[in-house]
Amino acid sequence: MNRIRSILNIEFLIKEDAFRNWRMILFVSVLAIIMISSGHSADRKIFKIAALNSEIRLLKGDFVEGKKTLLTLRKETFITQILSTKGIGPASTPPIKITFEDE
Repeated sequence: MNRIRSILNIEFLIKEDAFRNWRMILFVSVLAIIMISSGHSADRKIFKIAALNSEIRLLKGDFVEGKKTLLTLRKETFITQILSTKGIGPASTPPIKITFEDE
């Protein structure tokens, strides 16, 4: 009973040998602060990873859309259609192959 009363009166922090107790309390407090900051740092990283993943999904969608547009623009039928409006058509004679003989 006497021991509980001394703890409630915080006598362990004001006695002569209280310096040892203060060091332990300070050490435990520093460890608690480090643990809390580590937890907050991990939470920040998780939120950043989630934001980057959603940005990656958006960029992948833009990439697929751009690739689809590029494939449409590269088709021969599309190119001939554009060039026919300018008066240019496909060649009526096939191209001639030029070869060089090494000496």
